[in-house]
Amino acid sequence: MSAHRPPEPDVRRYYTDVYVEADRLERSPQGRLEARRTRDLLARLLPAAPADVLDVGGGPGAYAGPLAAAGYRVHLIDLVPAHVAAARAAYPLVTASVGDARALPLPDAATDATLLLGPLYHLPLRSDRVAALREAARVTRPGGPVVAAAISRNAALIDLTAQGRVDEHNRRLLRAEYETGVNDPRTGFTTAFFHRPEELVAEFVAAGLHTPEVYGVEGPLWPLLDALGTESHEPLFENAVTCAETFERDASILGASGHLLATARR
Repeated sequence: MSAHRPPEPDVRRYYTDVYVEADRLERSPQGRLEARRTRDLLARLLPAAPADVLDVGGGPGAYAGPLAAAGYRVHLIDLVPAHVAAARAAYPLVTASVGDARALPLPDAATDATLLLGPLYHLPLRSDRVAALREAARVTRPGGPVVAAAISRNAALIDLTAQGRVDEHNRRLLRAEYETGVNDPRTGFTTAFFHRPEELVAEFVAAGLHTPEVYGVEGPLWPLLDALGTESHEPLFENAVTCAETFERDASILGASGHLLATARR
């Protein structure tokens, strides 16, 4: 840990005192689309159960729980103690501990697959993001996948515009975020970095991983689902899923997704 900056205190505070992460993926059409698509992609990218999966930054266990129920041996590590406690309480099949993605308390080659579905966008410094990816690679057995999520550089401006929440005050902050990738917490979110697809690829390579495959998670229709309040059983939701699947590797439209998912084998 001494080689890196300490964890951002506002990240812990945000998820402990400000924002409830536990039901985020069920609260909105966008969240449900993100969950559906991420789970579909993980089903394709992970080795078959009962493989060992390390879920770094796994929050309260939204992905760890279903993976454990499907027969995977899952250990979750998260920076926020409240998330670890929630994961233990909700998912008895998941083991969980507090830890930092940049210095994982595991030996080399300890797991068959490693997920980083949150840490990268809470590390504003590129060196810290590369360190987290390097640690993920270190603890993954040769041939196993490292799978990392990122928030798209375009997501904040698209999301707040679709909600009608862009005003003169936050327009300036959003434009600065769009230029640099670094989010100002005054936009309503915590300390964060939002990626362009090519930046995510470059960070994987800098961490010693192969050039990753990058997927667009939600596709281009996610703002429409929230604007219309679309439920999961409605045809538009399934059409959005199909659209996201169709465009998921199209480089010209990757950045229209709210989240990116990148994967490379150790």
